[in-house]
Amino acid sequence: MNQIFDRITIDPAICNGKPTFRHKRIAVETILEFLSAGESTAEILRQYPSLDAEDIHAALGFATELMRLNYEIRMAA
Repeated sequence: MNQIFDRITIDPAICNGKPTFRHKRIAVETILEFLSAGESTAEILRQYPSLDAEDIHAALGFATELMRLNYEIRMAA
């Protein structure tokens, strides 16, 4: 677990506080979108050479941890 959160940082001054990789301006959300669209790890790494395969795995681990939380759907006013 430490490996995941060592690679994922949240800083209000970077990308409006969205989770990013090691204080870079690459949002975890962006990489997850590429993965969900079927993009390969190799292609993502080609497009973002400052990342490495462990960053991709950390993004998936981070998303998995978020899904472990409990959620409640409420009607908006």
